[in-house]
Amino acid sequence: MSYQEFTIKCTNEFTEILIAEFSDLGFDTFQENDTGFITYSESEFNTSLIEELEKQYSQSAQFSYSVKDTIKQNWNKKWEKNYEPIIIDETCVVKAPFHTYLPSYPIELIITPKMSFGTGHHETTHLMLAEMLTINFKGKKVMDAGTGTGVLAILAQKQGAVSTLAFDIDDWCVENTAENAEVNNVKINVEKASIEDFKLIDGFHVVLANINKNILLGQMAYYKKALNKGGTLLLSGFYETDLEDIKNKADENGLQLQHYKARNNWTMARFIG
Repeated sequence: MSYQEFTIKCTNEFTEILIAEFSDLGFDTFQENDTGFITYSESEFNTSLIEELEKQYSQSAQFSYSVKDTIKQNWNKKWEKNYEPIIIDETCVVKAPFHTYLPSYPIELIITPKMSFGTGHHETTHLMLAEMLTINFKGKKVMDAGTGTGVLAILAQKQGAVSTLAFDIDDWCVENTAENAEVNNVKINVEKASIEDFKLIDGFHVVLANINKNILLGQMAYYKKALNKGGTLLLSGFYETDLEDIKNKADENGLQLQHYKARNNWTMARFIG
């Protein structure tokens, strides 16, 4: 399949900010490097939107970009065997299949990424996993919207969820989640879809969504509909400065903020339905 490959150059301190900006434009796969990052579009993208970012960040972030047509490659193969395991609260470890030297932890998640977001290294995934460790999943029905590698869905199943529906709009993510679920010996219902595609989606005790601010705002009513009364909603993928917007949209849909946690300005918020 042909893609457009965007190479973004910027100063290190602006990399995560610009990744968030590109997420808001609809990009969802990022490869960081020493000079910025690379991202892809499956169709011809309106570069005028990027030119607006260039005007905004050209001086402060030394932002510039280039674009070319390419075949999307599995660039994770270049680095996935080098990523370090992630240990969360001395309870859960996220590791690759080759991490055999580690001590034992109560919960082990074996994740091999394939162009998919969610190894535990990013602050938002780390925050979501840590918060999930505080939830009793036994017998619960769980939804993981925008599943990425499936790491959140897999943790839900390992903590006793009775069923988990995981979905993503990216073929790589669907394939990767299915493979990771098999490696972790858990059963997950994985589909290529967005939450808007489901005609009937309700009865969930826990809904998980680690995406980006604009998508979270646009899908808030669906999260509310999906939740049982008194159910738990965990949201991440946005900055702490965006929390007020997220909270206001949640309030509009009858979702009450219980608490939030931040890590390097990235934020996870927990709501009750």
